[in-house]
Amino acid sequence: MTIEQIYTGCLSQGAYYIESKGEVAIIDPLREVQPYLDRVARDKAQVKYIFETHFHADFVSGHITLSKKTGAPIVYGPNANPDFDVLVAKDEQVFPLGEISIIALHTPGHTLESTTYLLRDKNGKDHAIFSGDTLFLGDVGRPDLAQKASSITQEDLAGMLFDSLRTKIMPLADDVIVYPAHGAGSACGKNMMKETLDSLGNQKKMNYALRHDMTKEEFIAEVTDGLLPPPSYFPLNVKMNKSGYEDIGQVIERGTHALTPDDFEQMANSEGAIVLDVRHQDDFVNGHIPQSIFIGIDGGFAPWVGALIADVKQPILLVTPQGREEETITRLSRVGFDQTLGYLDGSFEAWKAHGKDFDTISGISAKTFAQEMAEHPLPVFDVRKEGEFLSEHVEVANNVSLEFINDHLNEFPEKGSFYLHCAGGYRSVIAASLLKKRGIHNLIDVKGGFKAIKETKTSLTDYICPSTL
Repeated sequence: MTIEQIYTGCLSQGAYYIESKGEVAIIDPLREVQPYLDRVARDKAQVKYIFETHFHADFVSGHITLSKKTGAPIVYGPNANPDFDVLVAKDEQVFPLGEISIIALHTPGHTLESTTYLLRDKNGKDHAIFSGDTLFLGDVGRPDLAQKASSITQEDLAGMLFDSLRTKIMPLADDVIVYPAHGAGSACGKNMMKETLDSLGNQKKMNYALRHDMTKEEFIAEVTDGLLPPPSYFPLNVKMNKSGYEDIGQVIERGTHALTPDDFEQMANSEGAIVLDVRHQDDFVNGHIPQSIFIGIDGGFAPWVGALIADVKQPILLVTPQGREEETITRLSRVGFDQTLGYLDGSFEAWKAHGKDFDTISGISAKTFAQEMAEHPLPVFDVRKEGEFLSEHVEVANNVSLEFINDHLNEFPEKGSFYLHCAGGYRSVIAASLLKKRGIHNLIDVKGGFKAIKETKTSLTDYICPSTL
């Protein structure tokens, strides 16, 4: 048998390709399915099943498209009720695949339909689990994404998750391999490991949620403690995964529409489109279309689009590095942003060549920041996550985490300049673009972020290990 983890760093997401004797199962596929089809053709195999661990909130799955192209059934666990034909598995239902088998273990808690898939080898030995968002490495799935206010609470779901882990997963042998749906960086958990696979035995030793002497009450308290609000796009992605979506080929065809600077400007004004600039942050700082939003393609692109733009129906016009237009449209579609109307032909250089107005972002080095703070201090805004900020920060800094910046615009000074920084320079430029779009121009970006500031004599708080927070 072959097990391949197909990990997408931008989404911190793992899809899985499993093959035995020419039969293939694919678990939690990404929306662009051609790589799976190419792999199947190369293996001279056939897709037999498309397994979904749950209705994903953080990305749009490729299950529907892949099923249409291969004829393979989409398999969900109990309680699934999508608006298209699926095979709803019974708890512990066995699915033969070549010489091996895959067993559906209903593990509700993250969501009501959450299911872990147990793989048994040709000798009938438990080999691996594909745990979706039920069990991560170092963490478990958050229990607040599927609650219905009138009938179920996050505490109810956390209690279900406790039972699922202890009745379905923890009894399995220590040498069983854990293949989760996400790793560090995903908003579907709180504190995941950077590794993307591990033994169940190691997880039993180090994962707080699998502590053998933990009571259900303790588990519920720990799992629900410190949960930040989920990104706004999550419910919209769930709806797309449950109700269906446009074929990605049509999305790409519509989006790869090259526009002259004049046509680009006219469309931005007439269609209510956001201008999304995905070039490197240094390029954006040095020149960009006024009112455009920066989210660089080489950072945590898709999740930041989802968190900050939020509305998947928002029309978008792109400014990309030349040659990366289709890649950008594809990565937007992974989180449901399908309404790309076109891109600026020739990128920003064409805009400047046509003599059109452009904007810049004021910035200073960390060394200059330290000197100016010692002589004439100004307000400082740190847009890192709360945990990063609490671990160590500039003594006088305010924390407005980037993912929630749209809810805290009134905290920035209306008059007088202020400094803005993140960890390394990517997030602060995103923040600067959002603030400028909303009429806040009196900002100064600190280049290199906190990493560079630490190399100066700026007064910082005492360091606290993030794992103790």
